[in-house]
Amino acid sequence: MLRHGEDGVPHARGTYRGTAEPYLPMIAKIVKGGNFRGVVNYILEKEKDAKILVCDGLFSENKDKIVMSFEAQSGMNPRVTKPVGHIALAFSREDEHRLTDRTMAGIALEYLERMGIKDTQALVVRHFDKEHPHVHIAFNRIANDGRTISDRNERIRSTRVCKELTLKYGLHMANGKDNVKRNRLKEQDKTKYELYSLLKSEVSRCGNWRQLAANLEKQGVEMQFKYKGNSDEVQGVVLSKNGYPFSGSKIDRQFSYSKIDAALNSNKYEERQRVMTGNQTPKYPTSQFELTGNDDLYNGSIRLFMPSGTNGQTEENYFEEQLKRKNKKKKQRKISL
Repeated sequence: MLRHGEDGVPHARGTYRGTAEPYLPMIAKIVKGGNFRGVVNYILEKEKDAKILVCDGLFSENKDKIVMSFEAQSGMNPRVTKPVGHIALAFSREDEHRLTDRTMAGIALEYLERMGIKDTQALVVRHFDKEHPHVHIAFNRIANDGRTISDRNERIRSTRVCKELTLKYGLHMANGKDNVKRNRLKEQDKTKYELYSLLKSEVSRCGNWRQLAANLEKQGVEMQFKYKGNSDEVQGVVLSKNGYPFSGSKIDRQFSYSKIDAALNSNKYEERQRVMTGNQTPKYPTSQFELTGNDDLYNGSIRLFMPSGTNGQTEENYFEEQLKRKNKKKKQRKISL
């Protein structure tokens, strides 16, 4: 968890001071503080292999001159107790070869412009001490005319601007969970990311729930459905590994019951199309699956996979009926209103 010091420098408890690991293509960490010397000393540390890319409105002969410039302008509005603005922009390692100093400076300045941080002093510095490209921006929250630069909804605006710039510059758009350093995680979180990787792999190559459950079981994952009360209406899916249970949607939103079901149906449809057009052997059998172990796991009282009493229905037909019933209920509710 990041903590923010009075010097406007983000730092992690017990580790290092600096930007968080960039699990998304472009991340902006915004911090406010009251000590220009602290932030200037930090972003210009020799250990960071710092390189100044932009120095706007500041005397840049040395650190002292830069700090003096910032402090002089902040004195125009002494009522503001935190005139220091500090932003860390982090990028994906995938873009390292494209992010020249000129490009990073341009992105940083455009970020400031879109955030409404303009007509003020700014210092943009690139660091080379981490695996991923990143820059630090120190700016004066007191503009050149003495007004205070607004920070209203800055986090929401920053998220939007980061996405816009990522698309504009064609930056790498990766799923954040793919880049997590799992060796640093606690056991429960590590298991969660293991489940994420397994689901990402298996859902894309399965054509129905029975096959997905069988493939996951081989890898130590137990699948259970959540039902509405005592009915057979499925409300969610729970996956357990290493003694830790997680709802599918808690692992990742793309793995909620409804989204997995849609993905499986899509896989099955695409495979049928390929078979019809290319006379290929079906990848996802539509008849009963060959399962290792006791088939009671899928029809037993613990309701591990399918509810009992399906009268020989294939599970894909069963779930299609359940979804139709669910949608019908929703329509009926709307009509009654």
